[in-house]
Amino acid sequence: MKITKPRLALICGILCISIFPILVKLRLTPGLISAFYRMFFAVVLLLPYVVLSKSFKLPSLKFVLLAMLCGVLFSSDVAVWNIAIQDSSATQASLLTNLSPVWVGIGSFLFLKSKPATNFWIGTIVSLFGMVTLVGFEFFIDLNFNQAFLFAVLSGILYSIYLLVSKNVLSQVDVLSFMTISLLASSVYLGILCYSLNEPFTGFSNTGWFVLVLQAVICQLCAWLSISYATQHMRATRVSLSLLSQAVITSILAWLFLEEKITLQMVFGGIVLLFGIRITFYDKTISLKRLFSK
Repeated sequence: MKITKPRLALICGILCISIFPILVKLRLTPGLISAFYRMFFAVVLLLPYVVLSKSFKLPSLKFVLLAMLCGVLFSSDVAVWNIAIQDSSATQASLLTNLSPVWVGIGSFLFLKSKPATNFWIGTIVSLFGMVTLVGFEFFIDLNFNQAFLFAVLSGILYSIYLLVSKNVLSQVDVLSFMTISLLASSVYLGILCYSLNEPFTGFSNTGWFVLVLQAVICQLCAWLSISYATQHMRATRVSLSLLSQAVITSILAWLFLEEKITLQMVFGGIVLLFGIRITFYDKTISLKRLFSK
């Protein structure tokens, strides 16, 4: 598989975003206010750069509104995912959120000119099997349909809509301008939401503030500038499915820093998941008829 700039950017983005569940597990700040500061600190850091470098280009009103919609969608995704992971477990929330490739595939089939290839659907099935194996079949069977469950599913749906809309916007708007508009919209939206729900904006420990800044710099700016660049040059379905590999990297980080166990079943599930992602990058279309006729 040839490593192109978009693919390299995607790999970097996945590595950066993989530490996010570890930081959320620390529970140093409430989930909703954590999402707000992730967006707010990111735009505070990004805005001076785009102004001083004159790299911000104001798109047409249509794409400004779409970029703002992306900001609301993505910040809503992060907010409900934070709440889901803090109210249940990272395993359950990650599993349900990572159903997003299915929603992206269906959305692409219904609304985009670029339809998912056969390899995508085969890779999706293999990757989802790997994901379920990674977290455990018994855990999947025992899922409770509580608020955390619904929020985790909602997170996956919001994220898939975000990917589809951002793919459309990034075809006409450069990455830095898109990120600036969407982050501004995210910050205002989450700020109003947190204020209306009486979320605490202060009173955190020094470690808590450090983690919030870390989320903004690594998990938001570095990760999503890279992923947005990849989305601009790659299929939305391929990007969404590749992000499943985040679960494997997060498991390794949890083992290193949170002393969570890694079993042979998790290793096997991770290998299957990554193999499913590799199928989607296979250039020649896989023919099921030819495969089963041999």
